[in-house]
Amino acid sequence: MILGVKLSRNYGHQSAILAGLEHFKRQFDCFITIDADLQDDTSAIEHMLEKYKEGALVVYGVRDDRSSDSWFKRVTAESFYKLMALMGIPIVFNHADFRLMDRRILDELGNFREVNMFLRGIIPLIGFKSDKVYYKRAERAAGETKYSLVKMVLFAWNGITSFSTFPMRLVLYFGILNCMLAMFIISYIAFSYFFGYTVPGWTSTLLPMMFFNGFNMIALGLIGEYVGKIYEEVKGRPRYIIEKTLNG
Repeated sequence: MILGVKLSRNYGHQSAILAGLEHFKRQFDCFITIDADLQDDTSAIEHMLEKYKEGALVVYGVRDDRSSDSWFKRVTAESFYKLMALMGIPIVFNHADFRLMDRRILDELGNFREVNMFLRGIIPLIGFKSDKVYYKRAERAAGETKYSLVKMVLFAWNGITSFSTFPMRLVLYFGILNCMLAMFIISYIAFSYFFGYTVPGWTSTLLPMMFFNGFNMIALGLIGEYVGKIYEEVKGRPRYIIEKTLNG
């Protein structure tokens, strides 16, 4: 039997996964999510089920070889995972959305009601016994990926801002650095004034102004990003709307 869920519109990758899982979670004991491009090794599913029978409630499919990716994709993807780990975000290195989950995991996942869902960080956050299955991802046999560079950057940014306030803390660190730099400039100006070493010109005035003003704009934009996420969350709108189901 084939089961399916059709959403009323495109709600995004993470919401589409959640819609299928939540709608049919009472019908099965465990669930496996896998991309439909057939690049993930389906033979790893058997090993996932073995780990599940051994007691693991979550089994992550982890790529042990990224040779099928381009150099740029490989470097940016691995840098993303390292950056997430540096910020303290619970994420499994080189794991995407190929995983097995017990129904109990889905029950706990239902308690996470935020709109900006990032499953790669939320699933490890739930806890319980987990394991990994390593596999090699094949090259795409047909078609082209729908994940452009812009979409990948936005996906990574959503994961970072949904799980960590480190970027805002980074703004504080830069603010302290700017303050120290400003004190140094003030000391230099005072020294030059009292000893008659003042240099006429607009460069020494304009450059610090542009630097501080530019950074202030970046800081305001970053704060606005978090405020915008708060705005989306407090509205409490549904993450998806199901139009119809197949054999539901």
